[in-house]
Amino acid sequence: MTDVDPDTRTLVLLRHAKAEQGSDAADDAERPLSARGYADAAAAGAWLAHHGLLPDVVICSAARRTRQTWHGVAMGMTGSPPEGGPTGPRPTVRYEPGAYDAHPEELLALVRTVDPAARTALLIAHNPGISLLSAFLDPEGLDDEGLRTAELAVHRCPSGWAELSRAGAPLTARHTARD
Repeated sequence: MTDVDPDTRTLVLLRHAKAEQGSDAADDAERPLSARGYADAAAAGAWLAHHGLLPDVVICSAARRTRQTWHGVAMGMTGSPPEGGPTGPRPTVRYEPGAYDAHPEELLALVRTVDPAARTALLIAHNPGISLLSAFLDPEGLDDEGLRTAELAVHRCPSGWAELSRAGAPLTARHTARD
């Protein structure tokens, strides 16, 4: 997966991992990951590392379950917490309150602000917005079910982040930790 044109950018979309069921809609943004969610997030990180898809930039919803998903992904990629460790440079991480309950256009606007020098960006957000963004970038790529929890969708962007548009980033890989 690492044989890519040097001008190509890679956008990895990740729906947050499985969260505990909440009883109060007002507390939805504070729902933590379930035990399976932690395991699936780490597996997603290991898959990214195995395929050479370590992000330069991470845009993450500020909801608790997405922050915890990022932490699990980072642990899976490096074996150490995202705050430090022995392996390689750490990505720039942006926690974006606007990514919670965002429409695909709002998520795309966040991606368009990624530093032009960044080669790989990871966006961790929620359904339906994250699945709809993937379908927007490659209308033929996703099935009608959209992204499942902890599912990764890898899009190749032949132009810069600011130029991303409809059907402008083909889906080249999908991965989920479970069948």
